[in-house]
Amino acid sequence: MTAPASKPAPLADYEILLCLTGGIACYKAADLASQLVQAGSGVSAIMTEAAQKFIGPATLQGLTRREVYTSLWIGPGQGRANHIALADRADLMVVAPATANIIAKFAAGLAEDLVSTTALAVSGICPILIAPAMNSRMWAAEPTQANVSKLRQWGFHFAGPAEGNLACGTTGPGRLASPAELMNAITELLKDRPPRKRAQ
Repeated sequence: MTAPASKPAPLADYEILLCLTGGIACYKAADLASQLVQAGSGVSAIMTEAAQKFIGPATLQGLTRREVYTSLWIGPGQGRANHIALADRADLMVVAPATANIIAKFAAGLAEDLVSTTALAVSGICPILIAPAMNSRMWAAEPTQANVSKLRQWGFHFAGPAEGNLACGTTGPGRLASPAELMNAITELLKDRPPRKRAQ
């Protein structure tokens, strides 16, 4: 009697850009990276300078088994600029946690760090999923809500924020969505999008 065929990993052959911006919720992104790898996807992590204050690149490198990108600049002989090379292989860009600052940069079309520059480079190529994490007053502020509304009109997707106890000691909306919720959102976004064909 032959053994039943193993079920393929749900996100096999997908390439995910996992972008971390500054916030205590960066530790949840490590869990998300692990779950994405276990689901079969290739994960390339991008970290802002502020994100590196909360979690070290070595943690994500160990979880993804790939280089972690922290700068726009590359060494001599390394090929194309980081943001273009990353955009060329992405099926989905996930920004988790996403601060009010990075959301404002996206809404203004700024390109001044690797995360914001890569967001412009993937525009029209693959979906972008934003998972906000910030103080509830910052989330409710009119400029933030105006930026979120603009990004939704441009086709950006959002997961969260969740409501609960925040790092600042208050309670309200602003918590990063759980890794399980983010995995559900990622799976939903990719279910009707086959992995991109890439040069061998």
